[in-house]
Amino acid sequence: MPRLDDVTRGRILYGGDWNPEQWPEETWEEDVRLMREAGVNSVTLGVFSWSRIEPRPGERDFGWLDRLMDLAHGNGIGVVLATPTASPPPWTGRLHPDTLPVDADGHTELWGGRQHFSHSSATYRRLAAAITEDLAARYAAHPALTLWHINNEYCTYDHGDEAAARFRTWLRHRYGSLEALNTAWGTAFWSQTYGDWEEVLPPRRTHYLKNPAQVLDFRRFTSDMLLECFTAERDIVRRHTPHLPVTTNVMPLWSGQDAWRWAEEEDVVSVDLYPDPDDPSGAQHGALVQDMTRSQARGPWMLMEQAVGAVNWRPVNRPKPRGLNRLWSLQAVARGADAVCYFQWRQSRQGAEKYHSGMLGHAGPEGRAHQEIRRLGADLARIAPHVVGRAVTAEVAVLHDWHAWWASDQEGHPSREAGHAEILGAWHRALWRAHLTTDVAHPEHDLTGYRMVVVPRLHLLTDPAADNLVAYVRGGGTLVCGFGTGVVDEDDRVRPGGMDERLRALFGIRTLHEWWPLEPGATVEADGGLRGTQWSEELEPDGTADETLAYRGGELDGLPAVLRKGRAWYVSTLPGPDALRDLLTRVADGAGVRPVLEGLPDAVEAVRRGGLLFLLHHGRGEVAVDVPGTHRDLLTGATVTGRVTLGRYGVAVLAP
Repeated sequence: MPRLDDVTRGRILYGGDWNPEQWPEETWEEDVRLMREAGVNSVTLGVFSWSRIEPRPGERDFGWLDRLMDLAHGNGIGVVLATPTASPPPWTGRLHPDTLPVDADGHTELWGGRQHFSHSSATYRRLAAAITEDLAARYAAHPALTLWHINNEYCTYDHGDEAAARFRTWLRHRYGSLEALNTAWGTAFWSQTYGDWEEVLPPRRTHYLKNPAQVLDFRRFTSDMLLECFTAERDIVRRHTPHLPVTTNVMPLWSGQDAWRWAEEEDVVSVDLYPDPDDPSGAQHGALVQDMTRSQARGPWMLMEQAVGAVNWRPVNRPKPRGLNRLWSLQAVARGADAVCYFQWRQSRQGAEKYHSGMLGHAGPEGRAHQEIRRLGADLARIAPHVVGRAVTAEVAVLHDWHAWWASDQEGHPSREAGHAEILGAWHRALWRAHLTTDVAHPEHDLTGYRMVVVPRLHLLTDPAADNLVAYVRGGGTLVCGFGTGVVDEDDRVRPGGMDERLRALFGIRTLHEWWPLEPGATVEADGGLRGTQWSEELEPDGTADETLAYRGGELDGLPAVLRKGRAWYVSTLPGPDALRDLLTRVADGAGVRPVLEGLPDAVEAVRRGGLLFLLHHGRGEVAVDVPGTHRDLLTGATVTGRVTLGRYGVAVLAP
């Protein structure tokens, strides 16, 4: 199977989406000249070019793309060639309205934006396959082609009639019979029992709450249908170029795709990453997405899109301050990226994204953003021979599952404040602040290589996953589990006792009497100065726990907030940021997990990749970091002994 290192060959891929069809042809030569000067070695072409390639049904215009492919190759720039199927031309929707998606209220989404296609439409799939076939046949032998990029940010839902028919087919395959479907969905509730497959629909608008198991299966179905669209195009280009890797770009922590399953179908795992530069947790959010993407890839991965400066879709779109783009790009490399790319090369002057920054912005080559792009290109070239292909080693795994997310973030639950993604972020942030490098793993993955496993919250837990956690602890691993885990099975059916019995025995819990969710801003107090938010639970221990931290005051006074039984910890609330960091630091120390570097200032992140030590300073002032021994900073060439000084958003990449 082709891999990312077949493309990188000792380089970090550096570049981004190039959309020259939006510009007069006389700008193309200037583009590649400036790219070479900036160290760009890779561009993505054709992402949204369907109407340019096929202006009318069945016609093909490849001449402009021929010239671009030749121009890139002549200037030593590799091409990631995209299939243009994310944005069908207007004629597609006009002539084939069945290709358009329908929302849950029955409204058809028309052309004029992007992603206006139904993943279930046989017509859309036929048209997408035809243009992909012709694109692959034309450029399979072109020397500029290095990688295939399928579609763009798959994210459509469809509740229309054709999607309903495919949903029923999907459900027949999953359950085999209506009787099994009715059992899995609990349709005895509210007289929902189905007597004919034609009665089964996607979860469209209802008078009151929808069937949660139906919603869960529809999320699974949607991810699978989008994946079918991807694999259909992937298989076409693979047939023409079996030696070239294939990827698609997913959005970070987007709830619509089971990215674990998608990663199994990609040669290269890619992600788009846009942390808010005004968010104090932006760097940690980036680290979480990077850890997750590296874990899905099981090695180096591709940062397909990021912004040089401002985006265009937040209520207020602030640019990145001087140096932040470089810092966050090198953070991605530290956490396993072998490609650092952007949307887009030249900032658009028209269209919905004309205020989204580019590598070459409205200010032109003299603009600060472009000058920083040039500096970053030089930095990446310096470190690439020492870092490309190297592994990031982690002794801690954070568990995450999209099915658990889909089950937990629905209506009709004890609290809408306890969101899966927010809780995942809070636990990862505590580990990040403790300077502990983490992988992200699926709960059914082999966990034996980790000293410590952290479960922020897995509302839905399958039987194999529960058995896996128990076996991990029995094998000598240390497990820390957050509240609301193991509440339902894979059909969203509440487990007897409100929590999986295997977990209750593992943590020393006899009975979970009640969930006590907290109002926004409310807190609970516990031993050791622990203050909890969002959630609490009325637990009765079974007398086997080795240690407890009890709630103090309120309805749960004296009952356990935290239990430890051997190497298994259960935390029934969400501790505040400092308390959670301190708790996880204590547990990690007991498991033999140490920070990457001792005594780090709070604003400094340290990551080891291969034999290199990355120091990333997320503050604006100057800070000194003690580093035992003598190292060479690959970014400056300087030899440093004992201490490194980092300025505003400073980075050091240290080789022994």
